[in-house]
Amino acid sequence: MQTLKRYSTILLLLLCFGCNIKPQAIDYGKDGCHFCKMTIVDKIHAAEIVTKKGKVYKFDATECMINFTEEFDISEIQLYLSNNYNEPEALIDASQATFLISENIPSPMGAFLSAFKSEEDAKKIQKEKGGTLYDWEALLAHLKG
Repeated sequence: MQTLKRYSTILLLLLCFGCNIKPQAIDYGKDGCHFCKMTIVDKIHAAEIVTKKGKVYKFDATECMINFTEEFDISEIQLYLSNNYNEPEALIDASQATFLISENIPSPMGAFLSAFKSEEDAKKIQKEKGGTLYDWEALLAHLKG
């Protein structure tokens, strides 16, 4: 009975601490894009997916992350993250972000796609650079359509 309690405690601890569902820092210049296999160097356009089990997939651009989801069971995804244009290397919740597609802001894979933490931030850059704004759902429809 004592052994059973010990194993139950260990199992409970593993379940509580075994799956760490949080972003991982991208090691720019070393980590590779899970979709296109390019080395991630752009600190403004990188992206990440974290699954419900805590597995992290890193991408050199948000468009690679979106293309990856076409081959992946999206019900397993906990977090979609994109770099914030105004704060390089900072990952933001892509599903809550505002996106700007502007040919005056190149991105690694040529989609000219940048993510912003707020719509206000995106509109400021849109005034300077031009382009079209999208929320997450509209962006998915635009890129997959």
